[in-house]
Amino acid sequence: MFSAPSIALYIHIPFCETKCPYCDFNTYSQIEPLMPGYVVALIREIELWGDLLNHPTVRTVFFGGGTPSYLPSQDISQIMQSANRSFKIETEAEVTLESNPGDFTSDKLTTYLESGINRLSIGVQTFDDQLLGVLGRRHTAQDAVDAYRMAQDAGFDNISIDLMYGLPDQTLEGWKSTLKKALELQPPHISMYCLTLEEGTPFEAWVRLGKMSDPNPDLAADMYEATQDTMRDAGYRHYEISNWALEGLESRHNLIYWRTEPYIGVGPGAHSYLGDTRFANLKQPREYISRLTNAADGKFDLDNVNLDDLKMIIDIVPVVDTTEHIDRRLAMAETLMMGLRLDDGISIPDFNARFNQTPNEAYESIIADLTNLGLLKTSNDRLFLTPRGRILGNEVFSRFFE
Repeated sequence: MFSAPSIALYIHIPFCETKCPYCDFNTYSQIEPLMPGYVVALIREIELWGDLLNHPTVRTVFFGGGTPSYLPSQDISQIMQSANRSFKIETEAEVTLESNPGDFTSDKLTTYLESGINRLSIGVQTFDDQLLGVLGRRHTAQDAVDAYRMAQDAGFDNISIDLMYGLPDQTLEGWKSTLKKALELQPPHISMYCLTLEEGTPFEAWVRLGKMSDPNPDLAADMYEATQDTMRDAGYRHYEISNWALEGLESRHNLIYWRTEPYIGVGPGAHSYLGDTRFANLKQPREYISRLTNAADGKFDLDNVNLDDLKMIIDIVPVVDTTEHIDRRLAMAETLMMGLRLDDGISIPDFNARFNQTPNEAYESIIADLTNLGLLKTSNDRLFLTPRGRILGNEVFSRFFE
């Protein structure tokens, strides 16, 4: 049987009450009637993967979306029960649920805790009510504070909040005010992302048509530098380009992605990475439900499947849409791109053990150029981005894919 090492499990919930105009994730509003059938289909996919991989150990679970907190809490509980039946979830596993501030009730939070959720990621985005309106968010700054306090009172002690900077008409002082209000909550973890105008989103169209001001990249860089100083002074570790945490409370699930370790994603549009193969599910929720419901009435005959063959394993899952072989050269480039996002960078001995080449041997001229430009540095057998390299991270990463 294909030996799946310990993995991470990502569970996609594609439902949103309203879709934010900057979002290009695989999410949908006004499809609530699909929820019951979706939960049944999702559980079938989870159980199928458990059987195909011989119930491997799961180190972390992450409910992402979409808005997982928009799904009835009893559905979250059922999904977690299926995950526990299908995988060996570690006793101390990190289990995260993304949430919207307006979705919390005391009963919901209690159900989350009872089902095994032990970490919340709250989509605050900003503590500026005017900007929340621009972003299409359905909560106020006070709602976000109240939600955070409610989660604490319910018993959650590992809470992350998401913030965005580089927004249209956002000022540096306004961003500093949001940072100040965030730190007053003393959250264990904060993710902060610069707005990206994704093609096909309303935001991108509004800027292109002149209906919204184009965010200023120089101002966004100033905001990022101010964030680095503020968070350092507040005692947070800047462990990844866009993430800060109190010591020991880094996102263990996302660290698995950044270290290019194996994971399974379930739900429409979810991605997975096993062995030397990356694959993704089809995106349409209705088709996802249909395929898992109709395939042998949800029962899968594995008697004639060679469970030592990863390709055959993937082929039997009726919702897998695309697969990509990750060859050695691409794996090296991706390992550098992802690992350099972290403050502890790339271990040169570990890279050499995996690829039988050091980064310098594989990318001698590129690393020399980036080092001379002050974007990379080497110390204690590790390769790092410099502070300036963090600001220009995309330019650094692209060099390894030339």
